[in-house]
Amino acid sequence: MCGICGEIRFDGTNASPERVQRMGDCLARRGPDGAGQVMRGRVGLGHRRLKIIDLSEKAEQPMVDPQLGLTIAFNGCIYNYPELREELEAKGYSFFSTGDTEVIIKAYHAWGRDCVKRFHGMFAFAIHERESGRVMLARDRFGIKPLYLSQNEKRLYIGSSLQSILKTGDVDTGIDKIALHHYMTFHAVVPPPHTIVKGVRKLPPATTRLIEADGSFTDEVYWAPDFRPLEGDEKLGPDDWRDRVMDAMKTAVARRMVADVPVGVLLSGGVDSSLIVGLLAEAGQKGLNTFSIGFEDANGEVGNEFEYSDLIARHYGTEHHKLFVPGDELIKELPNAIEVMSEPMVSYDNIGFYLLSREVAKHIKVVQSGQGADEIFAGYHWYPKVAGANDPLAAYSRAFFDRSHEKLARHLSPEWMTDSDVSKDFVARHFAMEGAHEAVDKALRIDAHVMLVDDPVKRVDNMTMAWGLEARVPFLDHELVELAARVPASEKLKQDGKGVLKEVARQVIPSEVIDRKKGYFPVPQLKYLSGPTLDFVKDALHSDAARSRGLFQESYVNDLFANPTDHITPLRGSELWQVALLEMWLQSQDI
Repeated sequence: MCGICGEIRFDGTNASPERVQRMGDCLARRGPDGAGQVMRGRVGLGHRRLKIIDLSEKAEQPMVDPQLGLTIAFNGCIYNYPELREELEAKGYSFFSTGDTEVIIKAYHAWGRDCVKRFHGMFAFAIHERESGRVMLARDRFGIKPLYLSQNEKRLYIGSSLQSILKTGDVDTGIDKIALHHYMTFHAVVPPPHTIVKGVRKLPPATTRLIEADGSFTDEVYWAPDFRPLEGDEKLGPDDWRDRVMDAMKTAVARRMVADVPVGVLLSGGVDSSLIVGLLAEAGQKGLNTFSIGFEDANGEVGNEFEYSDLIARHYGTEHHKLFVPGDELIKELPNAIEVMSEPMVSYDNIGFYLLSREVAKHIKVVQSGQGADEIFAGYHWYPKVAGANDPLAAYSRAFFDRSHEKLARHLSPEWMTDSDVSKDFVARHFAMEGAHEAVDKALRIDAHVMLVDDPVKRVDNMTMAWGLEARVPFLDHELVELAARVPASEKLKQDGKGVLKEVARQVIPSEVIDRKKGYFPVPQLKYLSGPTLDFVKDALHSDAARSRGLFQESYVNDLFANPTDHITPLRGSELWQVALLEMWLQSQDI
Protein backbone atom coordinates (compact mmCIF):
# COMPACT_ATOMS: atom_id res chain seq x y z
CA MET A 1 0.00 0.00 0.00
CA CYS A 2 1.48 3.24 -1.10
CA GLY A 3 1.00 6.54 -2.87
CA ILE A 4 1.78 7.23 -6.53
CA CYS A 5 2.14 10.39 -8.59
CA GLY A 6 3.43 11.46 -11.96
CA GLU A 7 3.72 13.97 -14.75
CA ILE A 8 3.43 13.14 -18.45
CA ARG A 9 4.18 15.88 -20.99
CA PHE A 10 2.66 16.16 -24.49
CA ASP A 11 4.28 19.46 -25.51
CA GLY A 12 7.85 18.33 -26.18
CA THR A 13 9.21 19.41 -22.78
CA ASN A 14 10.54 17.19 -19.98
CA ALA A 15 8.63 16.32 -16.84
CA SER A 16 9.74 18.33 -13.82
CA PRO A 17 11.49 16.36 -11.06
CA GLU A 18 10.75 19.22 -8.66
CA ARG A 19 7.03 19.03 -9.39
CA VAL A 20 6.96 15.25 -9.05
CA GLN A 21 8.86 15.62 -5.78
CA ARG A 22 6.25 18.05 -4.40
CA MET A 23 3.49 15.65 -5.35
CA GLY A 24 5.33 12.75 -3.74
CA ASP A 25 6.05 14.67 -0.55
CA CYS A 26 2.30 15.33 -0.27
CA LEU A 27 1.75 11.55 -0.23
CA ALA A 28 4.34 10.84 2.48
CA ARG A 29 1.73 9.70 5.03
CA ARG A 30 0.47 7.03 2.64
CA GLY A 31 3.96 5.56 2.34
CA PRO A 32 6.29 6.35 5.26
CA ASP A 33 8.75 3.50 4.53
CA GLY A 34 10.42 4.83 1.40
CA ALA A 35 10.35 7.25 -1.51
CA GLY A 36 11.40 7.01 -5.13
CA GLN A 37 11.30 8.86 -8.42
CA VAL A 38 12.08 7.84 -12.01
CA MET A 39 12.37 10.50 -14.72
CA ARG A 40 12.35 9.47 -18.38
CA GLY A 41 12.30 12.71 -20.33
CA ARG A 42 8.65 13.58 -20.86
CA VAL A 43 7.47 11.05 -18.24
CA GLY A 44 8.17 11.26 -14.53
CA LEU A 45 6.76 8.86 -11.91
CA GLY A 46 6.96 9.17 -8.13
CA HIS A 47 6.19 6.75 -5.32
CA ARG A 48 5.83 6.59 -1.55
CA ARG A 49 6.18 3.10 -0.10
CA LEU A 50 4.46 1.24 2.73
CA LYS A 51 6.22 -2.12 3.08
CA ILE A 52 3.68 -4.96 3.17
CA ILE A 53 4.86 -7.54 0.64
CA ASP A 54 8.55 -8.18 -0.20
CA LEU A 55 10.07 -5.96 2.47
CA SER A 56 13.44 -5.85 0.66
CA GLU A 57 14.72 -2.97 -1.44
CA LYS A 58 14.35 -5.14 -4.54
CA ALA A 59 10.68 -4.17 -4.48
CA GLU A 60 11.30 -0.42 -4.29
CA GLN A 61 9.30 1.81 -6.61
CA PRO A 62 8.90 3.16 -9.17
CA MET A 63 10.05 -0.23 -10.40
CA VAL A 64 11.96 -0.43 -13.68
CA ASP A 65 12.26 -3.56 -15.79
CA PRO A 66 15.02 -2.61 -18.27
CA GLN A 67 14.71 -5.84 -20.21
CA LEU A 68 11.01 -5.31 -20.95
CA GLY A 69 11.29 -1.53 -21.16
CA LEU A 70 8.56 -0.93 -18.59
CA THR A 71 8.36 1.32 -15.52
CA ILE A 72 5.54 1.12 -12.96
CA ALA A 73 4.25 3.12 -10.01
CA PHE A 74 1.74 0.96 -8.15
CA ASN A 75 -0.51 1.42 -5.14
CA GLY A 76 -2.39 -1.54 -3.71
CA CYS A 77 -2.10 -5.31 -3.35
CA ILE A 78 -2.62 -8.18 -5.81
CA TYR A 79 -3.70 -11.07 -3.61
CA ASN A 80 -3.24 -13.79 -6.22
CA TYR A 81 0.23 -12.67 -7.27
CA PRO A 82 1.90 -16.00 -6.29
CA GLU A 83 -0.36 -17.93 -8.67
CA LEU A 84 0.13 -15.37 -11.44
CA ARG A 85 3.87 -15.49 -10.92
CA GLU A 86 3.88 -19.25 -11.43
CA GLU A 87 1.87 -18.84 -14.63
CA LEU A 88 4.26 -16.18 -15.92
CA GLU A 89 7.33 -18.21 -15.03
CA ALA A 90 5.86 -21.06 -17.07
CA LYS A 91 5.75 -18.60 -19.98
CA GLY A 92 9.48 -17.96 -19.58
CA TYR A 93 9.51 -14.79 -17.48
CA SER A 94 12.16 -14.47 -14.75
CA PHE A 95 11.85 -12.33 -11.64
CA PHE A 96 14.30 -10.22 -9.64
CA SER A 97 11.92 -9.56 -6.68
CA THR A 98 9.40 -11.59 -4.68
CA GLY A 99 6.42 -9.22 -4.48
CA ASP A 100 3.33 -8.30 -6.48
CA THR A 101 4.65 -5.16 -8.21
CA GLU A 102 6.90 -7.04 -10.60
CA VAL A 103 4.10 -9.51 -11.32
CA ILE A 104 2.02 -6.60 -12.68
CA ILE A 105 4.88 -5.57 -14.99
CA LYS A 106 5.26 -9.08 -16.42
CA ALA A 107 1.48 -9.56 -16.63
CA TYR A 108 1.15 -6.32 -18.61
CA HIS A 109 3.89 -7.41 -20.98
CA ALA A 110 2.26 -10.83 -21.42
CA TRP A 111 -1.41 -9.86 -21.69
CA GLY A 112 -1.52 -6.11 -22.33
CA ARG A 113 -4.23 -3.96 -20.80
CA ASP A 114 -6.36 -7.09 -20.24
CA CYS A 115 -3.95 -8.16 -17.49
CA VAL A 116 -6.20 -6.41 -14.96
CA LYS A 117 -8.94 -8.98 -15.59
CA ARG A 118 -6.66 -11.58 -13.98
CA PHE A 119 -5.94 -9.59 -10.81
CA HIS A 120 -7.65 -10.31 -7.50
CA GLY A 121 -7.05 -7.27 -5.38
CA MET A 122 -7.10 -3.51 -5.03
CA PHE A 123 -4.89 -1.36 -7.21
CA ALA A 124 -4.17 1.88 -8.97
CA PHE A 125 -1.09 2.01 -11.17
CA ALA A 126 0.66 3.71 -14.06
CA ILE A 127 2.90 1.79 -16.48
CA HIS A 128 5.18 3.58 -18.95
CA GLU A 129 6.33 1.84 -22.12
CA ARG A 130 9.87 2.96 -23.02
CA GLU A 131 9.66 2.13 -26.72
CA SER A 132 6.22 3.50 -27.62
CA GLY A 133 5.97 6.26 -25.03
CA ARG A 134 2.50 5.04 -24.05
CA VAL A 135 1.28 5.17 -20.45
CA MET A 136 -1.45 2.90 -19.14
CA LEU A 137 -3.46 3.83 -16.06
CA ALA A 138 -5.62 1.30 -14.24
CA ARG A 139 -7.95 1.24 -11.25
CA ASP A 140 -9.43 -1.76 -9.45
CA ARG A 141 -13.02 -2.91 -9.85
CA PHE A 142 -14.37 -0.98 -6.85
CA GLY A 143 -12.02 1.99 -6.85
CA ILE A 144 -10.65 0.89 -3.49
CA LYS A 145 -7.43 2.59 -4.52
CA PRO A 146 -7.83 6.19 -5.72
CA LEU A 147 -6.41 7.72 -8.89
CA TYR A 148 -6.82 11.46 -9.50
CA LEU A 149 -6.00 13.16 -12.80
CA SER A 150 -5.55 16.58 -14.33
CA GLN A 151 -5.02 16.74 -18.09
CA ASN A 152 -4.84 19.43 -20.75
CA GLU A 153 -3.21 19.63 -24.18
CA LYS A 154 0.24 20.12 -22.64
CA ARG A 155 0.43 17.62 -19.77
CA LEU A 156 -1.18 15.04 -17.49
CA TYR A 157 -0.74 14.87 -13.73
CA ILE A 158 -1.72 11.78 -11.75
CA GLY A 159 -1.84 11.23 -7.99
CA SER A 160 -3.23 9.05 -5.21
CA SER A 161 -4.84 12.11 -3.66
CA LEU A 162 -6.44 15.26 -5.00
CA GLN A 163 -4.09 17.25 -2.78
CA SER A 164 -1.04 15.84 -4.57
CA ILE A 165 -2.39 17.22 -7.86
CA LEU A 166 -2.93 20.62 -6.27
CA LYS A 167 0.74 20.68 -5.24
CA THR A 168 1.70 21.16 -8.89
CA GLY A 169 0.38 24.73 -8.68
CA ASP A 170 -0.92 24.22 -12.22
CA VAL A 171 -4.60 23.35 -11.73
CA ASP A 172 -7.90 25.21 -12.11
CA THR A 173 -9.16 25.31 -8.51
CA GLY A 174 -12.61 26.65 -9.34
CA ILE A 175 -15.65 24.80 -7.98
CA ASP A 176 -17.28 22.27 -10.30
CA LYS A 177 -21.02 23.06 -10.30
CA ILE A 178 -22.04 19.53 -11.30
CA ALA A 179 -19.97 18.08 -8.46
CA LEU A 180 -21.48 20.64 -6.07
CA HIS A 181 -24.98 19.54 -7.10
CA HIS A 182 -24.07 15.90 -6.44
CA TYR A 183 -22.50 16.75 -3.09
CA MET A 184 -25.59 18.62 -1.91
CA THR A 185 -28.12 16.20 -3.41
CA PHE A 186 -26.63 12.70 -3.82
CA HIS A 187 -25.63 12.50 -0.13
CA ALA A 188 -22.16 13.95 -0.80
CA VAL A 189 -21.42 11.27 -3.44
CA VAL A 190 -19.60 12.82 -6.42
CA PRO A 191 -19.42 10.21 -9.23
CA PRO A 192 -16.38 10.09 -11.52
CA PRO A 193 -14.98 11.74 -13.47
CA HIS A 194 -16.02 14.80 -11.44
CA THR A 195 -14.49 16.14 -8.25
CA ILE A 196 -15.47 19.32 -6.41
CA VAL A 197 -12.38 20.96 -7.97
CA LYS A 198 -12.93 21.87 -11.61
CA GLY A 199 -9.37 21.11 -12.71
CA VAL A 200 -9.09 17.65 -11.10
CA ARG A 201 -10.85 14.51 -12.33
CA LYS A 202 -10.71 10.87 -11.22
CA LEU A 203 -10.40 7.66 -13.20
CA PRO A 204 -13.58 5.58 -12.80
CA PRO A 205 -13.24 2.18 -11.13
CA ALA A 206 -12.85 -0.97 -13.26
CA THR A 207 -11.28 1.19 -15.96
CA THR A 208 -8.00 1.22 -17.87
CA ARG A 209 -6.84 4.27 -19.80
CA LEU A 210 -4.21 3.90 -22.52
CA ILE A 211 -2.57 7.26 -23.24
CA GLU A 212 -0.57 7.81 -26.42
CA ALA A 213 2.50 10.02 -26.59
CA ASP A 214 0.42 12.86 -28.09
CA GLY A 215 -2.06 12.84 -25.19
CA SER A 216 -4.92 11.07 -26.95
CA PHE A 217 -6.35 8.17 -24.99
CA THR A 218 -8.89 5.36 -24.95
CA ASP A 219 -10.77 4.06 -21.91
CA GLU A 220 -11.95 0.49 -21.41
CA VAL A 221 -14.30 -0.69 -18.67
CA TYR A 222 -13.05 -4.19 -17.97
CA TRP A 223 -15.60 -5.44 -15.41
CA ALA A 224 -19.23 -5.05 -14.38
CA PRO A 225 -21.24 -7.68 -12.52
CA ASP A 226 -24.42 -8.99 -14.09
CA PHE A 227 -27.42 -9.17 -11.78
CA ARG A 228 -29.24 -11.60 -14.06
CA PRO A 229 -29.32 -15.26 -12.92
CA LEU A 230 -27.26 -17.95 -14.60
CA GLU A 231 -28.83 -21.08 -16.00
CA GLY A 232 -29.65 -23.40 -13.12
CA ASP A 233 -29.84 -20.65 -10.46
CA GLU A 234 -33.62 -21.07 -10.33
CA LYS A 235 -33.08 -24.55 -8.81
CA LEU A 236 -31.12 -23.20 -5.84
CA GLY A 237 -32.82 -22.82 -2.47
CA PRO A 238 -31.94 -20.65 0.56
CA ASP A 239 -29.50 -23.22 1.97
CA ASP A 240 -27.73 -23.50 -1.39
CA TRP A 241 -27.22 -19.74 -1.59
CA ARG A 242 -26.07 -19.64 2.04
CA ASP A 243 -23.47 -22.34 1.42
CA ARG A 244 -22.18 -20.66 -1.74
CA VAL A 245 -21.86 -17.32 0.02
CA MET A 246 -20.09 -19.00 2.94
CA ASP A 247 -17.51 -20.57 0.64
CA ALA A 248 -16.95 -17.28 -1.20
CA MET A 249 -16.60 -15.39 2.09
CA LYS A 250 -13.99 -17.84 3.38
CA THR A 251 -12.01 -17.41 0.17
CA ALA A 252 -12.29 -13.61 0.26
CA VAL A 253 -11.09 -13.36 3.87
CA ALA A 254 -8.25 -15.83 3.30
CA ARG A 255 -7.02 -13.94 0.23
CA ARG A 256 -6.67 -10.79 2.28
CA MET A 257 -4.29 -12.42 4.73
CA VAL A 258 -1.54 -12.38 2.05
CA ALA A 259 1.18 -10.21 3.60
CA ASP A 260 4.69 -10.31 5.02
CA VAL A 261 3.44 -8.49 8.15
CA PRO A 262 0.60 -9.27 10.65
CA VAL A 263 -3.02 -8.51 9.69
CA GLY A 264 -5.70 -7.31 12.16
CA VAL A 265 -9.43 -6.43 11.98
CA LEU A 266 -11.38 -3.21 12.56
CA LEU A 267 -14.14 -4.58 14.81
CA SER A 268 -17.24 -2.38 15.05
CA GLY A 269 -19.32 -5.06 16.73
CA GLY A 270 -21.71 -5.37 13.78
CA VAL A 271 -22.41 -8.52 11.78
CA ASP A 272 -19.95 -7.72 9.00
CA SER A 273 -16.72 -7.15 10.91
CA SER A 274 -17.67 -9.82 13.47
CA LEU A 275 -18.06 -12.36 10.67
CA ILE A 276 -14.58 -11.55 9.41
CA VAL A 277 -13.15 -12.17 12.89
CA GLY A 278 -15.11 -15.41 13.18
CA LEU A 279 -13.94 -16.74 9.82
CA LEU A 280 -10.32 -15.88 10.61
CA ALA A 281 -10.61 -17.65 13.96
CA GLU A 282 -12.15 -20.71 12.31
CA ALA A 283 -9.27 -20.72 9.82
CA GLY A 284 -6.84 -21.04 12.73
CA GLN A 285 -5.59 -17.47 13.14
CA LYS A 286 -4.01 -16.99 16.58
CA GLY A 287 -3.24 -13.77 18.42
CA LEU A 288 -5.51 -11.77 16.14
CA ASN A 289 -5.52 -8.03 16.90
CA THR A 290 -8.95 -6.33 16.85
CA PHE A 291 -9.71 -2.62 17.28
CA SER A 292 -12.83 -0.63 18.26
CA ILE A 293 -13.61 3.04 18.90
CA GLY A 294 -16.27 4.96 20.84
CA PHE A 295 -17.29 8.59 21.45
CA GLU A 296 -19.17 10.59 24.06
CA ASP A 297 -22.97 10.28 24.13
CA ALA A 298 -25.01 13.24 22.89
CA ASN A 299 -28.72 14.12 22.76
CA GLY A 300 -29.61 10.77 24.31
CA GLU A 301 -27.73 8.83 21.62
CA VAL A 302 -25.03 6.38 22.68
CA GLY A 303 -21.64 7.06 21.12
CA ASN A 304 -20.15 3.55 21.18
CA GLU A 305 -20.93 -0.09 20.47
CA PHE A 306 -18.38 -1.62 22.81
CA GLU A 307 -20.99 -4.03 24.18
CA TYR A 308 -20.93 -6.01 20.93
CA SER A 309 -17.29 -5.62 19.97
CA ASP A 310 -16.33 -6.79 23.49
CA LEU A 311 -18.59 -9.81 23.06
CA ILE A 312 -16.86 -10.88 19.85
CA ALA A 313 -13.39 -10.19 21.23
CA ARG A 314 -14.09 -12.34 24.29
CA HIS A 315 -15.71 -15.09 22.24
CA TYR A 316 -12.66 -15.50 20.01
CA GLY A 317 -9.97 -14.46 22.49
CA THR A 318 -8.56 -11.70 20.31
CA GLU A 319 -5.98 -9.15 21.38
CA HIS A 320 -8.59 -6.40 21.63
CA HIS A 321 -7.86 -2.67 21.70
CA LYS A 322 -10.54 -0.11 22.61
CA LEU A 323 -10.19 3.61 21.97
CA PHE A 324 -12.55 6.07 23.65
CA VAL A 325 -12.45 9.62 22.30
CA PRO A 326 -13.54 12.42 24.66
CA GLY A 327 -15.29 15.45 23.20
CA ASP A 328 -12.35 17.82 23.53
CA GLU A 329 -10.09 15.48 21.54
CA LEU A 330 -12.75 15.16 18.85
CA ILE A 331 -12.75 18.94 18.35
CA LYS A 332 -8.96 19.07 18.42
CA GLU A 333 -8.53 16.41 15.72
CA LEU A 334 -11.41 17.39 13.42
CA PRO A 335 -9.35 19.86 11.35
CA ASN A 336 -6.68 17.22 10.78
CA ALA A 337 -9.25 14.62 9.67
CA ILE A 338 -10.81 17.13 7.28
CA GLU A 339 -7.44 18.10 5.84
CA VAL A 340 -6.55 14.52 4.83
CA MET A 341 -9.82 13.98 2.95
CA SER A 342 -9.08 13.74 -0.77
CA GLU A 343 -12.57 15.12 -1.31
CA PRO A 344 -15.14 16.52 1.14
CA MET A 345 -16.85 13.57 2.82
CA VAL A 346 -19.81 14.33 5.04
CA SER A 347 -20.16 11.07 6.99
CA TYR A 348 -19.63 11.53 10.71
CA ASP A 349 -17.48 8.45 11.01
CA ASN A 350 -14.59 10.00 9.10
CA ILE A 351 -13.21 11.29 12.38
CA GLY A 352 -13.79 7.85 13.90
CA PHE A 353 -11.78 6.07 11.23
CA TYR A 354 -9.10 8.75 11.41
CA LEU A 355 -8.54 8.38 15.15
CA LEU A 356 -8.99 4.61 15.14
CA SER A 357 -6.40 4.31 12.38
CA ARG A 358 -3.98 6.39 14.40
CA GLU A 359 -4.28 3.87 17.23
CA VAL A 360 -4.17 0.79 14.99
CA ALA A 361 -1.04 1.98 13.19
CA LYS A 362 0.83 1.85 16.51
CA HIS A 363 0.39 -1.94 16.47
CA ILE A 364 0.14 -3.24 12.89
CA LYS A 365 0.25 -2.15 9.24
CA VAL A 366 -2.67 -4.11 7.71
CA VAL A 367 -6.32 -4.58 8.74
CA GLN A 368 -9.42 -6.13 7.29
CA SER A 369 -12.61 -4.06 7.40
CA GLY A 370 -16.31 -4.78 6.87
CA GLN A 371 -17.18 -2.07 4.33
CA GLY A 372 -19.37 -3.11 1.42
CA ALA A 373 -21.63 -5.74 2.98
CA ASP A 374 -24.68 -3.46 3.10
CA GLU A 375 -24.30 -2.43 -0.54
CA ILE A 376 -23.67 -5.99 -1.74
CA PHE A 377 -26.23 -7.89 0.36
CA ALA A 378 -28.98 -5.23 0.70
CA GLY A 379 -28.52 -4.10 4.28
CA TYR A 380 -29.90 -0.55 4.05
CA HIS A 381 -33.44 0.48 4.90
CA TRP A 382 -34.27 1.89 1.48
CA TYR A 383 -34.05 -1.41 -0.41
CA PRO A 384 -37.46 -2.73 0.75
CA LYS A 385 -38.99 0.66 -0.14
CA VAL A 386 -37.53 0.45 -3.64
CA ALA A 387 -38.64 -3.17 -4.02
CA GLY A 388 -42.27 -2.38 -3.27
CA ALA A 389 -42.50 0.89 -5.21
CA ASN A 390 -44.43 1.56 -8.41
CA ASP A 391 -41.69 4.06 -9.29
CA PRO A 392 -38.35 2.66 -8.00
CA LEU A 393 -36.39 5.73 -9.12
CA ALA A 394 -38.66 8.05 -7.14
CA ALA A 395 -38.54 5.77 -4.10
CA TYR A 396 -34.74 5.63 -4.19
CA SER A 397 -34.48 9.40 -4.58
CA ARG A 398 -36.83 10.07 -1.67
CA ALA A 399 -34.85 7.76 0.59
CA PHE A 400 -31.28 8.65 -0.42
CA PHE A 401 -31.23 12.22 -1.75
CA ASP A 402 -30.57 14.93 0.81
CA ARG A 403 -32.83 17.44 -0.98
CA SER A 404 -34.68 17.92 -4.23
CA HIS A 405 -33.44 20.11 -7.09
CA GLU A 406 -36.16 22.62 -6.24
CA LYS A 407 -35.15 22.74 -2.59
CA LEU A 408 -31.48 23.05 -3.54
CA ALA A 409 -32.34 26.21 -5.50
CA ARG A 410 -33.40 27.76 -2.17
CA HIS A 411 -30.12 26.74 -0.52
CA LEU A 412 -27.40 27.45 -3.09
CA SER A 413 -26.71 30.93 -4.41
CA PRO A 414 -28.22 31.23 -7.92
CA GLU A 415 -24.84 31.42 -9.68
CA TRP A 416 -23.90 27.99 -8.33
CA MET A 417 -27.03 26.16 -9.52
CA THR A 418 -26.96 23.86 -12.53
CA ASP A 419 -29.60 24.32 -15.23
CA SER A 420 -31.00 20.82 -14.75
CA ASP A 421 -31.33 18.21 -12.01
CA VAL A 422 -28.02 16.53 -12.83
CA SER A 423 -28.13 14.19 -9.82
CA LYS A 424 -31.61 12.83 -10.60
CA ASP A 425 -30.64 12.49 -14.26
CA PHE A 426 -27.49 10.55 -13.31
CA VAL A 427 -29.42 8.07 -11.18
CA ALA A 428 -32.09 7.68 -13.88
CA ARG A 429 -29.44 6.81 -16.48
CA HIS A 430 -27.86 4.29 -14.12
CA PHE A 431 -31.20 2.65 -13.31
CA ALA A 432 -31.89 2.33 -17.07
CA MET A 433 -28.67 0.41 -17.81
CA GLU A 434 -28.86 -3.20 -18.96
CA GLY A 435 -27.96 -6.06 -16.61
CA ALA A 436 -30.36 -5.48 -13.69
CA HIS A 437 -34.11 -6.04 -14.06
CA GLU A 438 -35.27 -6.11 -10.44
CA ALA A 439 -35.76 -2.70 -8.82
CA VAL A 440 -33.69 -3.75 -5.80
CA ASP A 441 -30.86 -4.86 -8.06
CA LYS A 442 -30.86 -1.48 -9.81
CA ALA A 443 -30.49 0.21 -6.42
CA LEU A 444 -27.81 -2.26 -5.31
CA ARG A 445 -25.88 -1.70 -8.52
CA ILE A 446 -25.69 2.07 -8.20
CA ASP A 447 -24.91 1.81 -4.49
CA ALA A 448 -22.15 -0.74 -5.01
CA HIS A 449 -20.54 0.84 -8.04
CA VAL A 450 -21.06 4.56 -7.38
CA MET A 451 -22.04 5.35 -3.79
CA LEU A 452 -19.79 2.74 -2.18
CA VAL A 453 -16.78 3.85 -4.25
CA ASP A 454 -17.14 7.53 -3.47
CA ASP A 455 -18.24 7.34 0.13
CA PRO A 456 -17.43 4.37 2.40
CA VAL A 457 -14.52 2.98 0.38
CA LYS A 458 -12.92 6.38 -0.15
CA ARG A 459 -13.42 7.21 3.51
CA VAL A 460 -11.63 4.09 4.69
CA ASP A 461 -8.75 4.56 2.25
CA ASN A 462 -8.20 8.21 3.17
CA MET A 463 -8.38 7.78 6.92
CA THR A 464 -6.30 4.62 7.18
CA MET A 465 -3.63 5.78 4.74
CA ALA A 466 -3.30 9.04 6.66
CA TRP A 467 -1.47 6.87 9.22
CA GLY A 468 0.32 4.49 6.85
CA LEU A 469 -2.23 1.74 7.48
CA GLU A 470 -3.51 -0.60 4.76
CA ALA A 471 -7.21 -1.54 4.90
CA ARG A 472 -8.49 -4.56 3.02
CA VAL A 473 -12.19 -5.14 2.30
CA PRO A 474 -13.15 -8.81 1.78
CA PHE A 475 -16.80 -8.02 1.02
CA LEU A 476 -15.53 -6.38 -2.18
CA ASP A 477 -13.85 -9.50 -3.48
CA HIS A 478 -15.14 -9.39 -7.04
CA GLU A 479 -16.01 -13.09 -7.18
CA LEU A 480 -18.05 -12.75 -3.99
CA VAL A 481 -19.81 -9.70 -5.49
CA GLU A 482 -20.57 -11.56 -8.71
CA LEU A 483 -22.16 -14.32 -6.64
CA ALA A 484 -24.12 -11.88 -4.47
CA ALA A 485 -25.49 -10.19 -7.59
CA ARG A 486 -27.08 -13.51 -8.59
CA VAL A 487 -28.64 -14.18 -5.19
CA PRO A 488 -32.39 -13.48 -5.53
CA ALA A 489 -33.41 -10.13 -4.11
CA SER A 490 -35.95 -11.90 -1.89
CA GLU A 491 -33.13 -13.80 -0.13
CA LYS A 492 -31.11 -10.62 0.43
CA LEU A 493 -34.10 -8.70 1.81
CA LYS A 494 -35.01 -11.30 4.45
CA GLN A 495 -34.44 -10.57 8.16
CA ASP A 496 -34.62 -6.79 7.61
CA GLY A 497 -31.85 -6.99 5.04
CA LYS A 498 -28.71 -9.07 4.42
CA GLY A 499 -30.77 -12.21 5.02
CA VAL A 500 -28.45 -14.60 3.20
CA LEU A 501 -25.38 -13.08 4.86
CA LYS A 502 -27.00 -13.33 8.30
CA GLU A 503 -27.64 -17.02 7.65
CA VAL A 504 -23.94 -17.40 6.89
CA ALA A 505 -23.10 -15.53 10.09
CA ARG A 506 -25.35 -17.80 12.20
CA GLN A 507 -22.99 -20.65 11.44
CA VAL A 508 -20.03 -18.70 12.76
CA ILE A 509 -20.73 -15.93 15.31
CA PRO A 510 -23.00 -15.47 18.38
CA SER A 511 -26.64 -14.70 17.57
CA GLU A 512 -26.70 -11.65 19.88
CA VAL A 513 -24.61 -9.76 17.31
CA ILE A 514 -26.77 -10.88 14.38
CA ASP A 515 -30.19 -10.13 15.88
CA ARG A 516 -29.34 -6.75 17.38
CA LYS A 517 -30.65 -3.50 15.97
CA LYS A 518 -28.58 -2.42 12.97
CA GLY A 519 -25.56 -0.44 14.14
CA TYR A 520 -23.24 2.10 12.57
CA PHE A 521 -20.21 4.17 13.51
CA PRO A 522 -21.88 6.65 15.91
CA VAL A 523 -20.46 10.15 16.44
CA PRO A 524 -23.51 11.92 17.93
CA GLN A 525 -21.58 15.12 18.72
CA LEU A 526 -21.43 15.87 15.00
CA LYS A 527 -25.03 14.88 14.32
CA TYR A 528 -26.38 17.11 17.09
CA LEU A 529 -24.20 20.20 16.82
CA SER A 530 -23.96 22.24 20.00
CA GLY A 531 -21.39 23.87 22.24
CA PRO A 532 -17.79 23.68 20.98
CA THR A 533 -18.74 21.74 17.82
CA LEU A 534 -21.31 24.37 16.91
CA ASP A 535 -18.75 27.14 17.53
CA PHE A 536 -16.30 25.28 15.28
CA VAL A 537 -18.86 25.25 12.47
CA LYS A 538 -19.81 28.91 12.98
CA ASP A 539 -16.19 30.01 12.64
CA ALA A 540 -15.97 28.32 9.24
CA LEU A 541 -19.26 29.54 7.77
CA HIS A 542 -18.92 33.09 9.09
CA SER A 543 -15.34 33.47 7.86
CA ASP A 544 -14.31 35.92 5.16
CA ALA A 545 -13.42 32.99 2.90
CA ALA A 546 -16.93 31.55 3.12
CA ARG A 547 -18.61 34.91 2.59
CA SER A 548 -16.47 35.74 -0.44
CA ARG A 549 -17.07 32.28 -1.94
CA GLY A 550 -20.81 32.73 -1.59
CA LEU A 551 -21.87 29.14 -2.21
CA PHE A 552 -24.95 29.31 0.00
CA GLN A 553 -27.80 31.75 0.39
CA GLU A 554 -27.40 33.75 3.57
CA SER A 555 -31.01 33.15 4.59
CA TYR A 556 -30.44 29.39 4.44
CA VAL A 557 -27.30 29.54 6.57
CA ASN A 558 -29.14 31.71 9.12
CA ASP A 559 -31.98 29.16 9.28
CA LEU A 560 -29.48 26.35 9.89
CA PHE A 561 -27.88 28.15 12.81
CA ALA A 562 -31.22 29.17 14.28
CA ASN A 563 -32.37 25.53 14.61
CA PRO A 564 -29.64 23.01 13.66
CA THR A 565 -31.63 19.97 14.81
CA ASP A 566 -34.62 20.94 12.63
CA HIS A 567 -32.61 20.52 9.45
CA ILE A 568 -31.94 16.79 9.15
CA THR A 569 -31.72 14.93 5.84
CA PRO A 570 -33.76 11.79 5.02
CA LEU A 571 -30.67 9.73 5.90
CA ARG A 572 -30.56 11.43 9.33
CA GLY A 573 -27.64 13.67 8.55
CA SER A 574 -27.22 17.27 9.68
CA GLU A 575 -27.65 19.80 6.87
CA LEU A 576 -25.54 22.23 8.87
CA TRP A 577 -22.68 19.75 9.11
CA GLN A 578 -22.92 19.03 5.39
CA VAL A 579 -22.68 22.71 4.48
CA ALA A 580 -19.93 23.43 7.00
CA LEU A 581 -17.86 20.38 6.10
CA LEU A 582 -17.66 21.49 2.47
CA GLU A 583 -16.50 24.96 3.45
CA MET A 584 -14.02 23.64 6.02
CA TRP A 585 -12.54 21.25 3.45
CA LEU A 586 -12.14 24.00 0.86
CA GLN A 587 -10.39 26.19 3.43
CA SER A 588 -8.15 23.33 4.54
CA GLN A 589 -6.91 22.96 0.95
CA ASP A 590 -6.46 26.75 0.50
CA ILE A 591 -9.04 26.73 -2.29
